[in-house]
Amino acid sequence: MENYSASLNNVFHALADPTRRSVIARLGSGSASIKELAEPFGLGLPSFLKHIKVLESSGLIASEKVGRVRTCKLKHENLTAAQKWFDEQRMVWENRYENLDNLLTTLKGEESES
Repeated sequence: MENYSASLNNVFHALADPTRRSVIARLGSGSASIKELAEPFGLGLPSFLKHIKVLESSGLIASEKVGRVRTCKLKHENLTAAQKWFDEQRMVWENRYENLDNLLTTLKGEESES
């Protein structure tokens, strides 16, 4: 199995918080200003900006300031890396369950023969 870097750890850390997951979900439908992203949470701007900083440092979002407005957009690369990790884990567990099913079928067949 591939050895994952610290960047994947940062992605999972960032996604561990429900506020940050909501921001990611919102950015999935397009770019948004910090003000737009903060509105649903009722947090003060300094507190909300800490969430944005975690998301940026994990590589999940990027922001750009134009004039007085900072706009965020989703960066798909690290989400794709996390999805790849989940896909690999799913394959491992599917193989384990298949092996268990085969073993149980074999044992059941041996039991009915006796």
